[in-house]
Amino acid sequence: MSNPDQNPPQAADNELTPEALAMLGKARRSFAISMGILLLGFMAIGFALVYRVMRDSPPPVVAEMVSIPAGSEVVSALNTDGTVQVTYRAGGAVMLAIFDAGTGALLRSIEIGME
Repeated sequence: MSNPDQNPPQAADNELTPEALAMLGKARRSFAISMGILLLGFMAIGFALVYRVMRDSPPPVVAEMVSIPAGSEVVSALNTDGTVQVTYRAGGAVMLAIFDAGTGALLRSIEIGME
């Protein structure tokens, strides 16, 4: 009795039929398409997580109150670039006061005049 492992396989046994090669090609394409869809899904989940983390960042701190002289009339107020800019009339003068948006401290006061 002979050991089947000692007998080398014949070359004809290793060759695949055209039908088997076609089936193997279809299986490879199907696997590649499935992996592509899976990778796209993982990328979409990653983008969604990054988007939510960036979107849910806390809003910037804004001062609760800024002070202008008593009896002044506010013309406009803007919150831009980390400052609160208030234009007001005090007596006969028009003033622009620039406050720090975080603390409410007066940074600069400018008189607006006509020539």
